[in-house]
Amino acid sequence: MNPAQLADEVRAALTAAVADGALSVAVPDEITIDRPRSREHGDYATPVALQLAKQAGVPPRTIAQALAERLRAAPGVAAVEIAGPGFVNIRLETAAIGALARDVVIAGEKYGSASTLSGIAVNLEFVSANPTGPLHLGHARWAAVGDALGRVMRAQGAAVTNEYYFNDAGVQIDRFAMSLLAAARNQPVPEDGYGGAYIAEIAQRVVQDHPEAAGLPDDEALRTFRTEGVQLMFDEIKSTLHTFRTDFDVYFHEDSLHSSGAVTTAVNKLKDSGSLYEKDGAWWLRSTEYGDDKDRVVIKSDGNPAYIAGDLAYFLDKRSRGFSLCIYMLGADHHGYIARLKAAAAAFGDDPDTVEVLIGQMVNLVRGGEPVRMSKRAGTVVTLDDLVDALGVDAARYALIRYSVDTTLDLDIDVWTRQTNDNPVFYVQYAHARLASLERHAADLHIELGDDYDPALLDTAQEAELLALLAGYPQVVAAAAELREPHRVARYLEDLASGYHKFYDAVRILPMGDEPATDATVARLWLCRATRQVLANGLALLGVTAPERM
Repeated sequence: MNPAQLADEVRAALTAAVADGALSVAVPDEITIDRPRSREHGDYATPVALQLAKQAGVPPRTIAQALAERLRAAPGVAAVEIAGPGFVNIRLETAAIGALARDVVIAGEKYGSASTLSGIAVNLEFVSANPTGPLHLGHARWAAVGDALGRVMRAQGAAVTNEYYFNDAGVQIDRFAMSLLAAARNQPVPEDGYGGAYIAEIAQRVVQDHPEAAGLPDDEALRTFRTEGVQLMFDEIKSTLHTFRTDFDVYFHEDSLHSSGAVTTAVNKLKDSGSLYEKDGAWWLRSTEYGDDKDRVVIKSDGNPAYIAGDLAYFLDKRSRGFSLCIYMLGADHHGYIARLKAAAAAFGDDPDTVEVLIGQMVNLVRGGEPVRMSKRAGTVVTLDDLVDALGVDAARYALIRYSVDTTLDLDIDVWTRQTNDNPVFYVQYAHARLASLERHAADLHIELGDDYDPALLDTAQEAELLALLAGYPQVVAAAAELREPHRVARYLEDLASGYHKFYDAVRILPMGDEPATDATVARLWLCRATRQVLANGLALLGVTAPERM
């Protein structure tokens, strides 16, 4: 019995209590089923009695008692106890617990998926690095976490669009073009320009395609190096991200907001609503009225739009495309954007909760406790390509996703490249490979799983614990999506791998020598296949491979 099936039984028991007059309450559509922290308190628990007490006008334990009396008769339920102010703890029969393995195998890749976010159209914007240089470790963190978050939210039914905001407008692009032109002319790096070997590489590629470019007058040369250089840099960024298994559905060009008149339209809309006011020759957003720490200049005194003008137009564009939730994943230096973007939504008369801003902290690459040298190519930073070269894609993605993004992260190369159990990604992948090897061995012994098994035979403590872990996977995925914390999936997979290794070490799965396979053998192979499936499902949510051999 899985949590969803148990929720149906609890709902049926409540409905029966209402029907025979024991309770007067509206039976909720959603029933919360939790895993108790201690197995001594049962296999599952529900706080539904506490949730319904006010509506029913009776103490929670009264509801819990009425529920327990009827729930004890439900198939697969061994015992029901009332704890504390009204929690209902439920213990299942061994066969009901063991039947979960069949449910997992039948569900396959869909096990852990749900429809809790169905109907929500999410614009998930992440990375969005300026096309002025290679992606660095901060971008790498968002590339992994953002992609994993999109996968997790899709698993809960959300329609997610991965979007990259292509910053192809502004002074940083001008400085990039000047840096390329200087490199092509063998001149020093301009003041506030970009250095590093990649600048010379891109400049050389522009010259190869346009031999006349460096000799043109400055204005014409800069236009050529701007257009061609930005495209070359952005193509490289896309290639790096694709290699990292992070792809985007939409690449949105910032410049289009200005060229299409979208910025002007957004500004005029705010002027008409009174959300902008004029002061010192500039136009200001009344953002303090919507929770920001200060009002923001939208149109500067020289008539040019400030950066926030593009943000305002971009938000309107997202909403016009039908997105009901706009998630922005930004770096540690963008903390002020939380209030700013919510204020922008409110200024347009929209719900500020349509905006979510996630802030990620810095990432450092270390070896033996010491920072790794700076990248030769980028000159001043360690790049995503450097990280992949050092760890590989699987380890790099897993390591970046494994930790909450609000913590600074030091990635130790020595730890994440070891082929030992203290390397978390190796530990999880090895469990999957070990299960694949077990299935191959069973096939060599001509042991068939068949269409069924006796779940009551999964009666050891290790099997019960492994089944409990499998049962908890859907709740982990749901929490990861709801809280925007895909690291929960990684930590769960480590617990599941640990549970499997303990089971493997304690219980003989396959017969030895000339011993025949038994019904218990088949039951345990069903449990192993279910465990392998969940490991594969979880790794897929992280964008990490599930190897069959290691």
